[in-house]
Amino acid sequence: MDDIDFNHHFEFEYGRLEPVAPGIRRIVARNPGPFTGPGTGTYVIGEGEVAVIDPGPMLPDHVDALLKGLSDESISHILVTHTHVDHSPASRLLRQRTGAPVFAFGPHAEDSAGDLEGGVDRSFEPDFTLEDHERIDGAGWTLETIHTPGHCSNHICFAWPAQGALFC
Repeated sequence: MDDIDFNHHFEFEYGRLEPVAPGIRRIVARNPGPFTGPGTGTYVIGEGEVAVIDPGPMLPDHVDALLKGLSDESISHILVTHTHVDHSPASRLLRQRTGAPVFAFGPHAEDSAGDLEGGVDRSFEPDFTLEDHERIDGAGWTLETIHTPGHCSNHICFAWPAQGALFC
């Protein structure tokens, strides 16, 4: 791993939707911490009619800034990678404000030994449950799902092969 030049720093401004690659934009939630770095990255895929990946924590200011950045566009899909409190809770507010459906692998799994995992959004319920290797089509983009349990049992990645991008 010594040969890999990891970039641990990126420039951003809280509350601002910024391009990171063709067809991909990011806005960072103001929830810095040891597990979120400077904050949770919320990604926007496409232009005009877009998908939002990981709306983030329940921070109304973050959702307001996202919607302001998308004021001339519409959200067709809300995609959630997993149900930790820094990724899924804002999906409820974003769905309420836009009417866009929420897609995810499923709600947080119950464990038989009690609450073994902290920091989870137990009230999360997607409108559509995704499976491994499923395709999601939107205006000018197609994402593929990859079930990646480990970080969370319902963790799923979204691959955009046409752009060489993976949202994990």
